[in-house]
Amino acid sequence: MKILFAIQGTGNGHISRAREIVPLLEQYGTVDLLISGSQADVSLTQEIKYRFHGFSYVFGKKGGIDFWKTFKSMDLPRFFRDMRSVPFKTYDIIINDFEPITAWACKRYKLHSVSLSHQASFLSKNTPRPKKRGLLAELILKYYAPTTQQIGFHFKSYDSFIRTPVIRNEIRRLQPQNKGHYTVYLPAVDDKLIVQYLHQLPDVQWEVFSKHQRTPYRFKNVKVQYIDNEGFNQSLANSAGLFTGGGFEGPAEALFLKKKVIMMPMKDQFEQACNAAAAEELGIPIIHQINDDLVPTLRNWVDSDEKVNIHFPDETAEVVDSLIKNFGTKKN
Repeated sequence: MKILFAIQGTGNGHISRAREIVPLLEQYGTVDLLISGSQADVSLTQEIKYRFHGFSYVFGKKGGIDFWKTFKSMDLPRFFRDMRSVPFKTYDIIINDFEPITAWACKRYKLHSVSLSHQASFLSKNTPRPKKRGLLAELILKYYAPTTQQIGFHFKSYDSFIRTPVIRNEIRRLQPQNKGHYTVYLPAVDDKLIVQYLHQLPDVQWEVFSKHQRTPYRFKNVKVQYIDNEGFNQSLANSAGLFTGGGFEGPAEALFLKKKVIMMPMKDQFEQACNAAAAEELGIPIIHQINDDLVPTLRNWVDSDEKVNIHFPDETAEVVDSLIKNFGTKKN
């Protein structure tokens, strides 16, 4: 069987999930990988056959998206050229993790494709939403990378096609401890900005992983370093908790490790607002902006012993097997 697995390269969650899924797919046939976008800090060990610019947002430094850089990075002519450069019709099955070039090429050529992503879970009306909904944001989630079949991942199985998170084996093998520090990953916030607030809790040790700082440094009780997979995993495993954005895989892995979690979703990013709504239903505290309330909110979280007790079974192999059996023989 010839398999194309198309992956969104913005953020670390898609790549992290692919690190677990690709070896399972390889048990069923030859797997070609396609990635578009370039904001991830982790990588795959397998060869990438197709690498494209794609469409993706650019992280800002003040808690949101850098809309100007995002707009400047868009290139429709290149997008359509890339769509024509891949022999999509030669594949027996096309699997898509929120990757737009492949999705729209399949739509154009009337090819079947299977969404295997967190974003697919938002196609269900049962998936939690914030109180303030945006019609445009809902349309983007629906049509950014449209597919003919869907398998989604979320904190809970909110619908029949939604499964619990893919927790990487490297996370499942960790032996979590509590060495007292707190791990911080806020990709849309400049480390120099967040350090101004974290150091106001002088009795707390913080380990900040930043997309914006290549040279590690320490300011009082705050250690800052560039994000790397192994270093982050060890910090998280030995932490008392995780202070992170509104992503999905990071909080899910922290919950699996029985860590306290507090989330601050990116401003004007609807998907992260949805993740925050689901997390809040679980009992995870949410920070909506950086202001004078941040320090007392973090103090309350640090001093609290409350944790969310949730179980994420290891069912990734079962999901992949079901995907291949149900969709791998579908003819275009």
